[in-house]
Amino acid sequence: MDMEFEFLPKLPKSDLDDRTFEDLVNECILRIPRYCPEWTNFNPGDPGITMIELFSWLTDQMLVRFNQVPRRNYVAFLELLGIRLLPPTPAQTEVTFYLTAALPSTYQISPGTEVATVRTESQDAIVFSTDRPLTIGTPRITHFLTSETADAAPVMLRDRLTNFWTEEDGQWEGQAQFIFNERPQPGNCFYIVFDPRSEIEGNVLALTLKGEVASSVGINPNQPPRHWEAWNGSSWQPILLQEDDDATYGFSFREAGQAVRNAIREADVTLHLPLVFPVSYFGAYQGRWLRCVYTQPQMGQSGYARAPELLGMSARTIGGTIEVHQCTLIRDELLGESNGTPGQTFQLQSGSILPRREGEHLIVTPPGGLPQIWREVNDFADSGSEDLHYTIESLTGQIQFGPLIREPGQLKTQTNVRSRNQLTLGNSAPPSYSETRQQMERQYGAVPARGATIRMAAYRTGGGRKGNVQAGTIQIAKSAVPYIDRVINHRSAHHGADAESLEDAVIRVPQILRTRDRAVTPEDFETLAVQAGQGSVARALCPIRSTQDTTPGVVDLLIVPKANLDGIDAAIGIAPSQFSLTLPLKTQILSYLDERRLLGVQVRLQEPEYVGVSVQVEVGLLPEYQNTQAQQTILRRLQVELYRFLNPLIGGVDRCGWEFGCPVYVSDIVSLFQSIVGVRYLGAVLLFELRRQGSGWIRTLAQDGMIDPGKTGLICSWADPRLRSSHAISFMN
Repeated sequence: MDMEFEFLPKLPKSDLDDRTFEDLVNECILRIPRYCPEWTNFNPGDPGITMIELFSWLTDQMLVRFNQVPRRNYVAFLELLGIRLLPPTPAQTEVTFYLTAALPSTYQISPGTEVATVRTESQDAIVFSTDRPLTIGTPRITHFLTSETADAAPVMLRDRLTNFWTEEDGQWEGQAQFIFNERPQPGNCFYIVFDPRSEIEGNVLALTLKGEVASSVGINPNQPPRHWEAWNGSSWQPILLQEDDDATYGFSFREAGQAVRNAIREADVTLHLPLVFPVSYFGAYQGRWLRCVYTQPQMGQSGYARAPELLGMSARTIGGTIEVHQCTLIRDELLGESNGTPGQTFQLQSGSILPRREGEHLIVTPPGGLPQIWREVNDFADSGSEDLHYTIESLTGQIQFGPLIREPGQLKTQTNVRSRNQLTLGNSAPPSYSETRQQMERQYGAVPARGATIRMAAYRTGGGRKGNVQAGTIQIAKSAVPYIDRVINHRSAHHGADAESLEDAVIRVPQILRTRDRAVTPEDFETLAVQAGQGSVARALCPIRSTQDTTPGVVDLLIVPKANLDGIDAAIGIAPSQFSLTLPLKTQILSYLDERRLLGVQVRLQEPEYVGVSVQVEVGLLPEYQNTQAQQTILRRLQVELYRFLNPLIGGVDRCGWEFGCPVYVSDIVSLFQSIVGVRYLGAVLLFELRRQGSGWIRTLAQDGMIDPGKTGLICSWADPRLRSSHAISFMN
């Protein structure tokens, strides 16, 4: 199979054999009188002429193949460049471990703890493991502060409970305290500051509040106008996963729907603290900060008629959250014994080997000697004969030791001639045959001694799109962990990608040759950012900076991570949350670019502004499709095509992802629907845009029949009943 690369420049190519089909036929006919003089009928209907035309056609096809560069030659060129196919990328998410009960002291869950999805009859369990220890601490509250405004960096703070805290456990109970102003206004908030010595990063906090059951606060207790946040070092991050986690019902302390006046009740607010929860200074106070903000009530809802009051407060930890990757850790795998020859290979039991970390290396134990730790290298180009080096093919799991390279015969002859010439000028003895042969050979990397035991201390295997599981599917703790009641992932896994195909590598190679592994131009930064993701980054854009931004030496990069595409075929689309730029991925990209950027250049990674599109359209079908079964089939296909078309990864006209800054018009939807079999005509087509506002989304009708995402914005679509973001398609009779 020959390969055509449309992205390569079209250079003039000389044919190795320029004979055509007609030339071959004429050449054969001209040879007939010489080799077969009795053959006199040269008409096209003669069977002999037919055979000549047949073999001329076959020869012509061979020449066409001969004049092209076959796939095998191109692959050989990639091998000469040292190009290797990228292994699968593991999916990542966050898993929460819930305790059976609060513990009196700090507790730690060790790294390498494995959790998994539920195994079914048709699908094996997908295993995830932790990369670092999870510390579940004991929180102690030190300050309870209030402010009239919810500033990013609070300054005007009022300490409500100075010298009222119990020094041992950070609890308070006593005289009622207002949490907002006596006449509450949106923006009022209160802060809870924890002791800096409390190791509670990523912990699940049960904040116990005591108050009077009061139904007269005026709010809807099922949708209270307040927002819980924690300071993660750069911004205030939401920490209340769902309204059911607030058993105070917005500080109304209601009793299962009953309003009992003058009754005192305790209730918990379950808060999932951020994984990055640093000690910070605001005003004159130091600690780890969280706050509750009185927000603007939703349309049709009322706010607080009077400020809620608290009579007591305490905190305890009931669990913790940690990052996990879809991988399985394999320890101390015996590979075999060395036979002492150069270039020998050993095979790991598993393929899809993930990038090695500290402690994941090869151990060689010589006969009667001490174990040696060998170091992995990309190749043996710089390896000497004494260097303890080896390579690993991550895709297949093959380990190879250094080869012995012999020089070609011509170079060997020239070396011998030089040696003889040197002998005539000196008195040294001529080199022996063995010495001359050693000069003609070079060992790249050391060779394990004969009989040495080869074993892999540890390695991780896994990766692939199958790891992009939905939220709530990781429920099994494969490793035995004391004091743990249950585990669950509150967020879907993302960034999992299959191994690189040969076609993908072909596209990647021209980019590698152009950038030369250095980031100078905007295209270089974009290319290297995608390479840094190792399959987790789908697209990158280095936008032109505005004239107002005069910061020198700063390069902005917009990153679009890969996401699970199964939601498109399921007619639910891909939500913008699945394109979030996680901290591990951000760190990985920045570390990769720091080694390749120019000195003095700073790289800033950002997410594009995702603008949602919801389509409302009336469709008329052809008469033969006017039945229930056909309508359901066409309806689902129309929905799938909309989610596929309005998509940052595979959307757009060229199906390579919606272009940055490209608007969507009503005419785009019309053209898309007209290509669907069964659609006869369209009625009214309306576009609704969804834009992020704070922590939520605002849905509005698009003006002038188009939605403009901005210069660096991206169009996307997904189904969410709360936001009415799904597409509404109705059929006309």
